[in-house]
Amino acid sequence: MKIFSFVFVFILLTVTSNAGIADTVMAHSNAMHKDIRCVVITPAAYDGKKDFPVVYLLHGYSGNQRDWITKVPAIKQYADEDSLIIVCPDGNFNSWYFDAPMDSAVRYETFISKELVTFIDGRYKTIKDKKARGITGLSMGGHGALYLAFKHQDVFGVAGSMSGGVDIRPYPLNWDMAKLLGSYKEHAGNWEDNTVINLVHLLTPNTTAIIFDCGTDDFFYKVNLALHEKLLYAGIPHDFIVRPGGHTWEYWANAVPYQLLYMKSYFAKQPE
Repeated sequence: MKIFSFVFVFILLTVTSNAGIADTVMAHSNAMHKDIRCVVITPAAYDGKKDFPVVYLLHGYSGNQRDWITKVPAIKQYADEDSLIIVCPDGNFNSWYFDAPMDSAVRYETFISKELVTFIDGRYKTIKDKKARGITGLSMGGHGALYLAFKHQDVFGVAGSMSGGVDIRPYPLNWDMAKLLGSYKEHAGNWEDNTVINLVHLLTPNTTAIIFDCGTDDFFYKVNLALHEKLLYAGIPHDFIVRPGGHTWEYWANAVPYQLLYMKSYFAKQPE
């Protein structure tokens, strides 16, 4: 029994020691004149010598930078298994990750796509190229990830979304988005210009690798299906995953390892 206990403890320590390490850093935004908290997860193999690919992982509405590591602790293990640096920025509880036309204090498109990428590449050993840089997220963060990737194809080579609000127009009274975009009745152009589904025209086939998924019981299911159909019509290759599930952390905890594996595969295929 003592021998068994020793072996079990040894195996347990071996497994847990191979999880990534999470730190909280402060990244400054000149666009918003403030410091923004970000959780950065480095794989166990990170030693400051080898360069690693980076995945930016965005939280949803009312969340913050700690959502992923507190609600999906296995994310640290995934960083290690997939040899990735994972960056979870605080996107404010309701930014939708764009530069808000009606609020000059909300500049999260600029922050994520420019300031944060520059900060991470300057502070960590990263592969400083779109071929080694991905972005994904859940719900509001799913919208943000595809929105930023479609608009900044020179920055992100691969993009994903989990239960993303990929068309915000059906929800003009939800989540205080009118504070950022104005009312749909009076400022329809802001809503049309800042919804993911209307950005498909920016894409060319095989420029950006795309994966997104949504549960059949999710209130965003229909808009994700519509995005899939629009991408098909435009001839844009992508992976679209549909399975049972709702707008829950149980769903996202199941989805994120597949998203990261997809990105790991993309990174591995890129020429050095």
